[in-house]
Amino acid sequence: MQTSTLGSLGPVSRLTLGGGGIGQIWGETNDEEAMATVMAALEAGITVLDAAPIYGSCEALIGKTFGGKLPTGVKVTTKHYLATSPAAEVEARLIASLEASLSAMGLERVDLFFLHSNLHADGFEYAHGNARRDTFSTAMSLYEGHVVPAMLKLKAQGRIGGWGITGIGVPTAILAALDQAQKPDAVQVIANLMDSPGALRRYAEAPQPRAIAAAARARGVGVMGIRAVQAGALTSGVDRDLSANSPDNADFARAAPFRELCAAWGEDPAQVAHHYALSLANYDTIVLGVKNRAELAQCLAAEAAGPMEQARVAAIDALGLAS
Repeated sequence: MQTSTLGSLGPVSRLTLGGGGIGQIWGETNDEEAMATVMAALEAGITVLDAAPIYGSCEALIGKTFGGKLPTGVKVTTKHYLATSPAAEVEARLIASLEASLSAMGLERVDLFFLHSNLHADGFEYAHGNARRDTFSTAMSLYEGHVVPAMLKLKAQGRIGGWGITGIGVPTAILAALDQAQKPDAVQVIANLMDSPGALRRYAEAPQPRAIAAAARARGVGVMGIRAVQAGALTSGVDRDLSANSPDNADFARAAPFRELCAAWGEDPAQVAHHYALSLANYDTIVLGVKNRAELAQCLAAEAAGPMEQARVAAIDALGLAS
């Protein structure tokens, strides 16, 4: 498998195994198949496991699979969904979350610790769900004054190798965070052919995932691409129940021309979508939401194919699906 450099974290595989699938939140699987998928991923050359407490059973499964002894060269991430907390409690909450994750995985440190909540400018109002803003988003003043210092302290103590932000919040806020003197070591950014965050988008301004990835790369910040198949919208069929008005369901309907194009090529939409994501500029590694070895095999084939032919990229872009 090809490798890339994830900012200051050094070399990583071009594919990362995400925790959502093996944690059983992206459709049905079981512990045995999830563990077999983890081992198959490592055998294929994947060197990063992307975990989080909200990814179902993934942290416990990592602990069960490796017994606290990761194979040499394998890196692990985790996250904390801080949202809006009292300033005086930020550091304690980050530490408590990290310690719980380390305990679940049987580890003494993680390589990356992400702020999992959205970022927004102070006073910003979301187009959707603004009344619940404090439950999913973190103001820049809280981030700058308390999250960043706490992350730097954890890094200096050696409890984390680096820290990052999940770049699914307001694009202008993410770009502002990348412009600060104390930059994150990595950022997770939407990486799909629709440029769509789907149900994660609550703001009115246009998503700018490729601009965010380019800005991060220019500043030496590692970029992890997420949602290559946009929560199932870019697959042959969504494998979980969605409400009729779900943005992910709307994206699935909007992606019908993409599925028709893949059918004409005689290829599976999920594999083509991963191949496209892997061919995007400025992304160091693409996080997979696979839940079993069959789905993993498609992604491995997409990576092994190398960069997508420009004619195919152009045919996909001509569908006009990008947000």
